Amino acid sequence: MRAILVSHRWLGVIVGAIMTLWCLSGFVMMYSDYPRLTPQEQVRGLAPLRLPDTRVWGRVPLAAEAELSSLRVEMMAGRPVLRIARADRPLLPRISARTQASPDNLDLVSGRVLAPVSAAQALRIGADFGRHLGVAGAPVAVVPTAIDQWNVQTYRRHKPMHRIDYPGGETAYVAASGEVVQQTTRGERILGWLGAVPHWLYPTLIRQDGALWAQVVIWTSVAGCFLTATGLWIGVARLRRGRDGKLGSPFRGLWWWHHMAGLFFGVLTLTWVASGLFTMNPWGFLDSDAGPAARERLAGPPVRWEVAAAALAALPPLPAGTVRLEAIPLKGSLFLRTIAGDGTQMRFDASGRRAPLERVDLTQALAGSAPLASLELLREEDTYYYSHRDPVSLPVWRAILDDPQKTRLYLDPHSGQLLRTTDATGRASRWLRNGLHSLDLPVLRTRPLRDLVVVPLLLLVTAVCFTGTWMGFKKIQRDLRRAFNRRRWHAAKPRRPYGAASEPHL
Repeated sequence: MRAILVSHRWLGVIVGAIMTLWCLSGFVMMYSDYPRLTPQEQVRGLAPLRLPDTRVWGRVPLAAEAELSSLRVEMMAGRPVLRIARADRPLLPRISARTQASPDNLDLVSGRVLAPVSAAQALRIGADFGRHLGVAGAPVAVVPTAIDQWNVQTYRRHKPMHRIDYPGGETAYVAASGEVVQQTTRGERILGWLGAVPHWLYPTLIRQDGALWAQVVIWTSVAGCFLTATGLWIGVARLRRGRDGKLGSPFRGLWWWHHMAGLFFGVLTLTWVASGLFTMNPWGFLDSDAGPAARERLAGPPVRWEVAAAALAALPPLPAGTVRLEAIPLKGSLFLRTIAGDGTQMRFDASGRRAPLERVDLTQALAGSAPLASLELLREEDTYYYSHRDPVSLPVWRAILDDPQKTRLYLDPHSGQLLRTTDATGRASRWLRNGLHSLDLPVLRTRPLRDLVVVPLLLLVTAVCFTGTWMGFKKIQRDLRRAFNRRRWHAAKPRRPYGAASEPHL
């Protein structure tokens, strides 16, 4: 019992302080996440696409038999560019072709492979991006940048990188490929320092080493689970019956509050710390390859450049407002989708005809995989496809496979893009991570009900963590003071000369 008390007391000072910081930053995280450039913002920041003469596709310096895993066409600094990823250069793990820097970027006017953008080009790209996204004012500076607090997630796969500064405190980060891969505002950065950075233990010094950062968070969370579990055990063990026969706390003052609050809200504290640990997927127990496997299975073999070039040449005039043209293969057949700045999408087949994803197309595409348990066009969100921080597009095709995992696939009927995949592990992860950690439950997804429930609970858990940290600190301070006084008393006590007779007893 004493060993548990001592370990709980010391952990309460060290880990308890971190848990208090997690709680305080959690209030900010309820309303503001880590600053990031969403896919919708990236699209809105693109200039309207102006394709050159269709004969340009025959002049692209790619072999006809070259196999591509992704293909996009968009504007960059006033010129149309072709961004491709070759099938023989696999994407980084868990990184989609849309967000990874493309290995090859070609200027469609000159036909040349593009070198990493210069500062002048980055400034032009930043000016175009800010104007279309609605950033007030032209850029005031372009700064070649190393890894920093806001590009730490993207820097290594997009370097060298330039930061574009705007007059209102906004910033944008332009990758070597000429893509804008991050954007922040002054308010987002302030809230990031108060919320995501302390909550995720995310300072650049630690986060730039991904393996180190993961281990720091995992083992701090494990220590937090141990601290909370031992606190619950001690809290139950210290209950006493009063003269009236009722169980109660033998403590008074702040100790009583910590004891009773810990008994009532310690379980919630434990679930929050444990689910925070689960978000790190420690030791891979929530690993799932359902998404990449389904995407590869639906796409089929890589697209050959000669097929893509013919499909691009067959396209009719682009719909008004188109800013991006992208390849979306389905079971080896090439389809192209156009994306407008407002998010509107259209799908075309290889001959240039409109081709929205129909039930029969999806049924045929899924025929080679597990049997199809159900296929439904959802017009409302369900348990695993819903908006929380980010909106989801509706309607959406939901295909549930009759495999051991009961895998769910969600596909956009307008573009044919696979939007989300969940298997049994993914569904468990949804509840163990989002459900427990963020209280992301269907009944708590609307405001102000969510605020009325979550904020008081978080306040009470914060009180448990803070009082435990403060009490542990004061108790250790008293113990150290007593030990110091005892040592000083022993040092000041007169010593009897060696061999001297002791005083007689009277």
